[in-house]
Amino acid sequence: MDKEAITIRLTHDQAFVLSDWLYQVMFQSNDLEGIVPDRAVWSPIYTISGTLDSTLSEIVMPDYGPRLEAAKERLRADLYGGADKSTAPGQDTTDAPQAHRIERGTPGEPR
Repeated sequence: MDKEAITIRLTHDQAFVLSDWLYQVMFQSNDLEGIVPDRAVWSPIYTISGTLDSTLSEIVMPDYGPRLEAAKERLRADLYGGADKSTAPGQDTTDAPQAHRIERGTPGEPR
């Protein structure tokens, strides 16, 4: 088993928004299994969530909501050049940034 650690770099805004999303999926919806049915994936999800929660001071600030919305707006502006074009589940992503359209090969096929 490979025990070499991987480092993921996120901006503060990315970390804050991801932390909130993970909290919503893991603790508010109680549907982590419905969203991520493979329980092997839960281990890294819990690790990432715990790391973010222990790093971000915003999660205990009284103005959490406005700070979160401001971070989301900055991220949307970075992705879409200022236009608020957030993608809803099931929405066509043909105009989404290239990073959202990375295709993965199927098992046995090169990427």
